This record gives sequence, C-alpha cells and structure tokens, in this order.
Amino acid sequence: MEEPDEYDEVEEDDEEEGHPEPEVAIEVSGLSLFTHVGVTEAEREVGQRLLLDLRLDVGECDATVTDRIEDTVDYAQVCEMANLVAQQHSYKTLERLCAAIADRLLERYELGAVWVKAAKPEPPMALPVSEVSVEVWREAE
Repeated sequence: MEEPDEYDEVEEDDEEEGHPEPEVAIEVSGLSLFTHVGVTEAEREVGQRLLLDLRLDVGECDATVTDRIEDTVDYAQVCEMANLVAQQHSYKTLERLCAAIADRLLERYELGAVWVKAAKPEPPMALPVSEVSVEVWREAE
C-alpha cells in the first residue's frame, strides 16, 4: 500500500475543517481634509490640507457572503468620522491627531487593528520637502 504524501494530508485536513472565512481589510488612500493642525498658533489659525490614509483590519466579515453594507464597515462613514475628529479639536501634532482618529474608529467599530497615516503635502518648513507624514497604529484590546 502506498503511503500518502504531504499534499494528500493537507487536502484531507481542509475537507475536515472546511474553508476558513476570508479576512477583510479596508483601506482608504488620500482622504483630503482641511484642518487646523500645527505646532505654532499661526499654523493652527490659518489651517492646511492634510492627506489621510487609513487601514482597518476588519477580520472575518459577513459581507463576503451576504454582499450587504450592513455586514461590514462602511468606509464612507469612516471617512466622515475621521473628518469629524480632525475638525473637533485643534491638534498640535500629527501624532495626536492620528491617535485620536484611531481611538474613535476602534470605539465605533469591531476591528482587530487600525492604522492611520497623516501627511502634510505642504509643511511650513524652511527646506523644501514633498511631504511629511506620521503613522499610528493601534490594536483592539
């Protein structure tokens, strides 16, 4: 009798356990917001454009089967929430703004983790740069 090879064993395990549910991540790139973030009072007063990138680790998600927006995280609402957080308070650092957005998203949605990147495409600096950015990530507790 021929012994099963490694491939046969994996195939049998898959049949016994079924297929695992797919993991879902939602990404938003280049969300453009006008905010009043800055270290100096003048920078906060005048305001400036920021670009946000967001990644939400949703995990298993019923929408992969149901095709219903109610069974996933609505990225339009996520963008509105990020904008609201950016407008509710005048932050000095991008670090604090990113952390506040991440915290709000983790409070509102059942997520495994959130990653937020905020970029200033025109930072008020003496030397020319294309942008400066800060990234913050948080895992759910």
